[in-house]
Amino acid sequence: MPWRNPSLLLDMKAIALSNYGTADELTETELPDPKVAPGEVLIRVRAAGVNPVDWKLASGGLDPVMVAHFPLIPGWDVAGVVEATGFDVPEYRVGDEVYGYVRKDWAQNGTYAELVSASVRMIAHKPRSLDWQQAAGVPLAALTALQSIDRVAPVSGETALVHAASGGVGSFAVQIARARGVRVIGTASERNHDYLRSLGAEPVTYGEGLTDRVRALAPEGVDAVFDFVGDGAVEASLPVAKKTHRIVSITDPSVADHGGHHLWVRPDHGDLAELARLADEGKLSVHVERAFPLAEAADAWRLNQEGRTRGKIVLTV
Repeated sequence: MPWRNPSLLLDMKAIALSNYGTADELTETELPDPKVAPGEVLIRVRAAGVNPVDWKLASGGLDPVMVAHFPLIPGWDVAGVVEATGFDVPEYRVGDEVYGYVRKDWAQNGTYAELVSASVRMIAHKPRSLDWQQAAGVPLAALTALQSIDRVAPVSGETALVHAASGGVGSFAVQIARARGVRVIGTASERNHDYLRSLGAEPVTYGEGLTDRVRALAPEGVDAVFDFVGDGAVEASLPVAKKTHRIVSITDPSVADHGGHHLWVRPDHGDLAELARLADEGKLSVHVERAFPLAEAADAWRLNQEGRTRGKIVLTV
């Protein structure tokens, strides 16, 4: 039996949906505490990240790629404290501060709750330099950025083009690439150009003429392309990509038609530990655009759906 804090409540507060729906259907409720399987820990949630995939999944937009069971607690990003450990978990002890990308084989018991269970492969020790809100904003977005970069491995001295560079994923990609000595050209609206410069990127605006603007900065083309927005970014990048097999997109499956990579992020303890190391070395910062109380998850979704957020939106528990 797992050891658990005797102060633990029998039922936890959570945000849930009874069926596929929108922000309007999100309901604060009480549900049984998660069970803790061997190789898992129980995390008392301090903050949970909000990502577009949360509301896309809840709307049925990922069915049948990701199966959902109801009542559905959304959320995959978490930062919190280990409340209990399952059998055979030497990596963590009760009281450890952790963070992670808690994506299981099906969606049901997510992180918009007071408690969530997670396999040890999905979590790592929380970066010491980040507060709870910042740490909760890291996992899904930064893992996506890191795994995208690792897929085509740009090296020091090369040039990368990052689309949606001021967003949650893109801002991490800029920083990770810069930490590796890669020159970064980043697309963003003009109001976010100073922000991109602060991260070490050279900003260019979206829209008609993008290819020419990138060519002006990189006349010989770019060595790698990272599409974190869709909306024709892959097609717009083809004329400036030296090698199309070094294009990665998280939104556009047609990238494979050009020899590129359509990436779906995976939970990975080693990658989370690497991101924590970068944060604690001062090479990875987290901009939290806004934090909402758990009960205001619907408002957090509505803001996220506007698609104009710089950095991350999080829920506090």
